[in-house]
Amino acid sequence: MVPVRIAVAASLLWAACATAQSPDPALGRNVAAGCSACHGTNGASVGQVPSLAGMQRAEIILKMQEFKSGRRQGTIMPQLAKGYTDDQIDLAATWFASQPAPAK
Repeated sequence: MVPVRIAVAASLLWAACATAQSPDPALGRNVAAGCSACHGTNGASVGQVPSLAGMQRAEIILKMQEFKSGRRQGTIMPQLAKGYTDDQIDLAATWFASQPAPAK
């Protein structure tokens, strides 16, 4: 009976680890949706605000971290960036980087 319990516990642990390593692909899109009012649908801005679609993931993360820490000046972004966790910033940056850059 003990080996069965160990096997069940091990399989549950493995499943939990596998789930933790592969988050729902929609999470990045869901986090990024909060940016659409200014940065456009799917990160393709039609106004003065920069587009995020197609931007390098590392660049988005760097800029968000700079806004969050106060090293980068902005109008509303410093306040907004403080509301995101590092994981949320990474999810959104990954999603925006996967979107096609808008035509110029």
